[in-house]
Amino acid sequence: MAAMAAQQPSIPSGDGRSSSGEAKDESLPMPSRNPLPLSASQEAQVRELFNQRVRSLCSDEIQAFAACARNRTFTIPFKCRDLSHAMNGCMQRHATPAEHDRARELWFAQRQQRAREREKKERRKHEQEAFHREWWGLPQRDPEEVRRELEKLRGEERIGGLTRRPPGEGGEQGEGKR
Repeated sequence: MAAMAAQQPSIPSGDGRSSSGEAKDESLPMPSRNPLPLSASQEAQVRELFNQRVRSLCSDEIQAFAACARNRTFTIPFKCRDLSHAMNGCMQRHATPAEHDRARELWFAQRQQRAREREKKERRKHEQEAFHREWWGLPQRDPEEVRRELEKLRGEERIGGLTRRPPGEGGEQGEGKR
């Protein structure tokens, strides 16, 4: 049982490599088969990946139904019934808990990519703000404040629960008021 929990599946990244150690993949493995609960926005991202994967698997059926429904309004349920049933059946076949788990694993595998994108976007924002301040002759921001913002951005993404406090910061049981 413990050996099954220790095994990490090979998770494809966005560029076709897998996380099993082939071709120096930078994606992180899923923390566990039953990870901590995600925030609502993180679950929405997982759901979007899941829906995207299901739609891509059923793209032929969806396109056939869309072609039938084009330029129709009231008669869609009657004229396109078979195609609608085929499309819905395909989506129900592929919208399984296993597919949702694969979408969750893909979301976890893309953590570093999202962090790099966030950091790049934040750096661009700071560059634009510096240009704006220089252009309009406004005073420069405190470099220490900018450095703190960039350090905060480099921190890991929060996944479930509270972050762990280092010892001595008053977070231990029995200290202070509850």
